[in-house]
Amino acid sequence: MTATPQAEARMTAQFLQALAACLPAEGLVLDEAGRRAYECDALTLFRRLPGVVAIPEEIAQVQAILRLCDDYGVPVVARGAGTGLSGGALPHAEGVLLNLSRLDATLEIDPDRRLARVGAGVRNLAISQAAAPHGLYFAPDPSSQVASTLGGNIAENAGGVHCLKYGLTVNNVVAATLITIDGERLTLGSPLGEAPGLDLLALIHGSEGLLGVVVEAWVELLPLPRDKRVLLAGFAEVTDCAEAVAAIIAAGVVPAGLELMDRAAVVAVEAMVQQGWPCDLGALLICELDGSAAEVTAQSERVTALLKTHGADHLESATDPAEQARIWSVRKAAFPAIARLAPDTLVMDGSVPRRRLAAVLTRIIALAEAYGLRVFNTFHAGDGNIHPVILFDSRLEGELERAESLGQAILRLCVEEGGSITGEHGVGAEKVDAMCDQFSAAELRQFEAIKAAFDPRGLLNPGKLIPTLNRCAELGHLHVKDGRFPHPELPRF
Repeated sequence: MTATPQAEARMTAQFLQALAACLPAEGLVLDEAGRRAYECDALTLFRRLPGVVAIPEEIAQVQAILRLCDDYGVPVVARGAGTGLSGGALPHAEGVLLNLSRLDATLEIDPDRRLARVGAGVRNLAISQAAAPHGLYFAPDPSSQVASTLGGNIAENAGGVHCLKYGLTVNNVVAATLITIDGERLTLGSPLGEAPGLDLLALIHGSEGLLGVVVEAWVELLPLPRDKRVLLAGFAEVTDCAEAVAAIIAAGVVPAGLELMDRAAVVAVEAMVQQGWPCDLGALLICELDGSAAEVTAQSERVTALLKTHGADHLESATDPAEQARIWSVRKAAFPAIARLAPDTLVMDGSVPRRRLAAVLTRIIALAEAYGLRVFNTFHAGDGNIHPVILFDSRLEGELERAESLGQAILRLCVEEGGSITGEHGVGAEKVDAMCDQFSAAELRQFEAIKAAFDPRGLLNPGKLIPTLNRCAELGHLHVKDGRFPHPELPRF
């Protein structure tokens, strides 16, 4: 089997006229200044001006747009709020950028069934805000939750601090409405319970818009925790902190959140906020426990003992909401604080087995020294989802390439250690080459077959997730070493 070819774009005047007829007034953006706002997502290293931007307000309009693009062979890239960090919403120069942010009118809470019916353009945090009066909330909480949309969360299978205990987006969605490239409306899963047949609902989570466009979903809501405690532990060495993480999970304790920050990250935060955070320690660990009062008390005692056993010499315990918020503030300030330190940053996203965290962090430190770049670590330690932040200056000759090479080396390290090239950010345009390190040619051919079953002409978000020479040529990002392409067994065209 060969990879699905991208259809030749046909952005004709006739197509644009028909596209305008599908949309509300001012729903079509043609001028360069207006299109410029959509040239990238939160991964600003990759930029491309979209051919045209379409902003539908109703599901029927999305159906009409996709049907039209299928008729004319025009590529389509769906976008929510553009908060993704892997270039998943990077537009196509001769295609339609489909902005779904106005599909936000539907937000219905069913407190009796603990469900919510939600439009794809509704912000993640808005779901919990609407559910709060009923004592409920939506568990997935990516750091972008104030802006990111449910449609984007599904496309990337977003996680967040609390996915350790409550799961990724896929574990909290019971049904979704998907529009295929030919405009067909499919209902995947069921708000009534288990749906028979193949689990296509799980398949579309993390599919990054390659199989169809999600326009609506039913999500599960959870009761707000009855009790909560936040522990803060400091360690002389980051490796001791990592070992403590593995020990906590091995002991059968599943915290609501378990976050690690190395010394460099803490120093960066303290320089910005000046709140007296300990900068002489090798790492900080934040552990949030929730449940009944008895559960939280028992788990807190168990975790505290484990932290001490593994060398924690700075311990705080917070039951007061204000004090808990103070502890969490050091973690929430990490990325803004780090970003102040260099003109450019590259936030990596991989996952490794918890038992290998200490070894992986040691090797990342060595890689940073070898590449001559600074790397800061602050991440979801509980599920091994690491986020090394590489600092660099793209104005200096060769430094961008060096940063990207370091990032690829870190992803290869994750795979070597039995992990993955992504934990929650997705593959997008950034990591598509690394898919060749993660999967065999036979496995990638199965991805291509699934893609072709939903989108035979390759019109939906071309050049993402599944590696092809077409993608490499489109982005100019194929890594060639010693005149040879990596993974020559892969079909390229």
